[in-house]
Amino acid sequence: MEQPDVLRYVLDVLEAQQLTYMLVGSLASGVFGEARLTLDIDIVIELPPAQIDAFCQAFPEPEYYVSAKAARDAVARGGQFNVIHIPSGNKIDFMIARRDEWGRTQVARRREELIIPGRSGFLASPEDVILGKMLYYREGEHEKHLRDVAAMLRISGDEIDREYVGDWSSRLGLTAVWQAVLTRVGEPLP
Repeated sequence: MEQPDVLRYVLDVLEAQQLTYMLVGSLASGVFGEARLTLDIDIVIELPPAQIDAFCQAFPEPEYYVSAKAARDAVARGGQFNVIHIPSGNKIDFMIARRDEWGRTQVARRREELIIPGRSGFLASPEDVILGKMLYYREGEHEKHLRDVAAMLRISGDEIDREYVGDWSSRLGLTAVWQAVLTRVGEPLP
């Protein structure tokens, strides 16, 4: 099973269980920018404790690996857990939606888009994908995140609300990263 097939299955599970979710990370930035090979699928999810077992059961062994304990821990502490499609090695990182103001705003701004041929689903807004990529960059300083943001600005630039990104960059302590990205794409600094 290829990554698009795994993603299609995951989206079907999320929607069948009526869970609030949004695709983030490199697959999301690829929708608004340049697609690139990525080793995992990143999804922000609101997973009520009462639905954890049913959710985990939707990924049965031996085809999938998921730890219900890890899922419960992630929900309790606002962390993340993963599901692995064993035959292909595809990994889905489920990140529990942040409970702060940006997390609530991010979920409220998600939008339905065509994600893979023939399949739509919910994505974070391009601005929130940019903010997430900049947070990832700050954590590990992986250049790929800044390349993804730059590609989004080049390809979907007219759609992106720079004022929103600038405001939340300031609130999230990302102003220096945002300014570096703007400099990289040749845009004036705010």
